[in-house]
Amino acid sequence: MSIIRVAAVKYLNSLPLVHGLDERPELFSLQYDVPAKCAALLHGGDIELGLIPSIEYLQRPNYRIVPGIAVGSNGPVASVALFSKRPATAIRSIAVDSSSRTSIALLRILCAQWFDIDPTIVKMRPDLEPMLKRCDAALLIGDRALFVDHESAGLEKIDLGEEWTTMTGMPFVWAFWAGRTGAVGPAHVEALQAARDGGVAARDEIAAGFVAPDDDEERLATVRKYLQDNIECTLDERRHASLKKFYETAHELGVVPATHPLRFYEGADPR
Repeated sequence: MSIIRVAAVKYLNSLPLVHGLDERPELFSLQYDVPAKCAALLHGGDIELGLIPSIEYLQRPNYRIVPGIAVGSNGPVASVALFSKRPATAIRSIAVDSSSRTSIALLRILCAQWFDIDPTIVKMRPDLEPMLKRCDAALLIGDRALFVDHESAGLEKIDLGEEWTTMTGMPFVWAFWAGRTGAVGPAHVEALQAARDGGVAARDEIAAGFVAPDDDEERLATVRKYLQDNIECTLDERRHASLKKFYETAHELGVVPATHPLRFYEGADPR
């Protein structure tokens, strides 16, 4: 089995999926970047497999998904949120962190179908203070969003995962492993699924390794809670249905030009 080039995200929510993969050099050549860059590397043919934002799957009709594995949530996700100076239904402008197109696509869906607003969207660097100087609300993702003390700042935190689940009754899939047809073999799929299982079992170890030695106990507790309660790592039939709804709704609203069926590499693991 050949070595494949892999790009993964080093956000906290992705660490259970890559746990131990660096110990499999006979299968994977790993690199890390932000979600949008991982997707760009895959689209450009610079890697064989990427942990990509779920909306990026629609960029190519010949992509396949590694079965059974995802970064998902069912209810609050904690790390993808609007930080707002006013209630969601009164927001007129939103500054967005452009490093994940999935979060922006979901935001557009929620604005149109849930909040009933049509705000101006402004792309900015993910820095909360200047974002809120320019706009009513700011979209942050990943570790930046997780650790914002919104209550002390007098802001409302509107969790996009929670809003999607409340609106649809479904979980949400933020990212998954994808690559071109034929690029990933059964041994790769098996190793990726084993990494997920090992990562889920090692969530406390991952949490302890993520925080600095001089961090307070509150930060460690936040990390542990996030990995235990907010982040899911499976991709089963219920989550397939949620992905299809997300894609279809994004297409109906003109967020993406087209949608196509979910296609998977061999190695069933629906869970």
